[in-house]
Amino acid sequence: MKKLTKEDISQEVFDLYDDYAHNKIERRQFIEKLSIFAIGSLTLPTLLGFMTPNYVDSITINPDDPRLKSGFMTYESPKGGGTIKGLLSQPTGTKKKLPGIIVVHENRGLNPYIEDVGRRAAVEGFITLAPDALSPLGGYPGNDDAGRELQKKRTREEMLEDFIAAYEYLKSHKDCNGYVGVVGFCFGGWIANMMAVKIPTLAAAVPYYGGQPTAVDAEKITTPLLLQYAGLDTRVNEGWPAFEAILKKNKVEHTAYFYEGVNHGFHNNTTPRYDEKSATLSWTRTIDFFREKLKKK
Repeated sequence: MKKLTKEDISQEVFDLYDDYAHNKIERRQFIEKLSIFAIGSLTLPTLLGFMTPNYVDSITINPDDPRLKSGFMTYESPKGGGTIKGLLSQPTGTKKKLPGIIVVHENRGLNPYIEDVGRRAAVEGFITLAPDALSPLGGYPGNDDAGRELQKKRTREEMLEDFIAAYEYLKSHKDCNGYVGVVGFCFGGWIANMMAVKIPTLAAAVPYYGGQPTAVDAEKITTPLLLQYAGLDTRVNEGWPAFEAILKKNKVEHTAYFYEGVNHGFHNNTTPRYDEKSATLSWTRTIDFFREKLKKK
């Protein structure tokens, strides 16, 4: 039997998964609607299995990679969830202080993909901190469905405080040069935008397909932005023109890229929404941007 590829799947299935992943429909509704697309050899279990994240085969930087010192730690977030767990990663054998990056997860906690992103950035010469906003509820529970349910129990404003606290922790870390940026994905993209709103000293922000701040909040941004959008992501993209107008009016340094023909989540290499070409290009741009903005002046 021919191996299933994303080209075999209708765009309607990807749109359906997007609704499910962003809590617009419940799992029961998702399965009911998905069953419509189960035709012939394309069974419902096959479709479900194909759309489900595959973490086992998708790790690019192993946790014990000898190039890195990477491990879990905790820091305090008094305005947020209290004690927060995070993955702290940095290159081994580096004597100079390193630029810092906060890595912000999607709407399901610190899963293996985001841990991997933290390590990917660290091997490029950064000290990175990937917090788990589900820490007050026991942490990422081991699967994304349960993670989404847990994350719905916290307000995004309170979780934002956890990532602001992560910035303060990393900025003062003995191995950090004091210049810290943020990269976030989906929910984390909104967090990255809001950290630019809330932290005047934030050196750089890279929101991936992140919801935009309100007009009132957008007026407060001075941080340089690199914005990564998916061409097919009409849900998020519709907020861009108004946001762009404010950034231009206030002469905020920013560059926005739209990757045509790809879905929300195109950077996530654990699901079929992944687009290797766009993910690779966007990540190269992200690392280059951080190298430029996070160095001592």
